[in-house]
Amino acid sequence: MNTIEKFNEHVMQTYGRFPLVVEKGSGVCCVGEDGKRYIDFGSGIGTNSLGYCDDKWADAVCAQVRSVQHTSNYYYTKVQADFADMLCNAAGYSSVFFGNSGAEANECAIKLARKYSFDKYGRNRHNIITLVNSFHGRTLTTLSATGQDVFHNYFFPFTEGFVNVRANDIDDLKARLDDTVCAVMLEYVQGEGGVIALEQDFVDTVFKLCEEKDVLVIADEVQTGVGRTGKFLAGDWFGHKANVTTLAKGLAGGVPIGACLAGDKCADVLTKGTHGSTFGGNPIACAGGKAVIERVTGDGFLESVREKAEYIKTELLKINEVDSVSGLGMMIGIKLKTKNAADVVGKALENGLLLLTAKDKVRLLPPLTIEKSDLEDGLLILKKILEE
Repeated sequence: MNTIEKFNEHVMQTYGRFPLVVEKGSGVCCVGEDGKRYIDFGSGIGTNSLGYCDDKWADAVCAQVRSVQHTSNYYYTKVQADFADMLCNAAGYSSVFFGNSGAEANECAIKLARKYSFDKYGRNRHNIITLVNSFHGRTLTTLSATGQDVFHNYFFPFTEGFVNVRANDIDDLKARLDDTVCAVMLEYVQGEGGVIALEQDFVDTVFKLCEEKDVLVIADEVQTGVGRTGKFLAGDWFGHKANVTTLAKGLAGGVPIGACLAGDKCADVLTKGTHGSTFGGNPIACAGGKAVIERVTGDGFLESVREKAEYIKTELLKINEVDSVSGLGMMIGIKLKTKNAADVVGKALENGLLLLTAKDKVRLLPPLTIEKSDLEDGLLILKKILEE
C-alpha cells in the first residue's frame, strides 16, 4: 500500500488533496516522495513564512524541544514571556492570549468583545458585524461569523449574534451599526474571499463610528499579519490600530499557533477562568514565533517584502492572460481572462510549482524570504502555463 492509499484509508476526507506526498523541504522548495522538486508559492497557505526548515528557526525550535516541550499554563515559562514581549512590542499591543490556530484566536476575540460589552452595558449588546465574503475559521462560532452562505450548512444550529455588512458599503454599515452591536470584525484583505483589499474610506468610517459608539474593532490578520503585506500588520497600511487583532498562520513559521492581541482599552477584559487553552503558549510554538519575529522585524526585511511584491505584480501584469492583480504585499490574487484557476493550479503542480486558489483567482503566498531567482523560476513556469 502506498502512502496516499494508507493516508486515505485512515484520515477523514475533509480536503480535496493533490497527489503529492511532501517528504522534505529547504528554503522555497519542497521535495516529493518520488524525488521531484517543487517551488512553493503557497507556503502552507502562508504559514511557512520563512520557507521550509530555515536554519535559525529550526535551531531555535530544536533547542526548545530539548529543554521543555510543554508545561501546563498553571506555570510560567521564560520563552512564552519573551515571545509575548517581542510580539506585543512589534505589533503595538498591551497583552496577548495564545492559542493554536486562527480560528481559536478569533474565538478568543469574539469572547473578549462580548465580555467587554457585557461588563460595561449588560446583556443584549452582543451582536458582531462581519463582512460579506469574509472568512474567520471553521469552528461553529467562527463559521457563523464567516460572511459566506456556502459555509452555513449542515451544522445547525449556528451561533447567533452575527450581522453581515457588504464590504466597502458605508451606507450598509451605518444602517446595521445599532445599539445591539459590540464589535465590528474585518479582514483588511479578504483572503479566502478572493484576495480583495478593503477601501480606505470604508476602513476610516468603521473606526470613526466604532470610536463614537464604544464598539470594538477586531482585525482578523490571521493571513495578513506578521509581514505578509509588507508591513508587520496590514492595518498599518490603513493608518489604524484595531482594539483587538488576531494572528496565526505565519506567526511561528509552521508550528501551530494563534494569538489574540488586545490594546489598552480591553487588555484586562478576560480574567481568570474566562478563557483558556491547554496547548496555547506552548514553548515549542513560542520558540518558533521568536525566530520569526526576530527575522521579520530585522533591518530591511519588510522593505524587501515590498520590493519582491512589486516585482511579482509587475511581472504578472506583463502576461496577456492576466486580467488583474489584487491584494497587498506578498498576498496576491490573479484574475484570469479565459483560463480556470483550479486548472492552472493543477497544471502548475505537474510542472513543479505549487499554487493556491481563492474563489475564481489564482492565489500566491510565497515565503517572505524567497530569493529573486526562485521568484523568477516560479513565475516563468506560471507564465508558460498561462500562455499555452
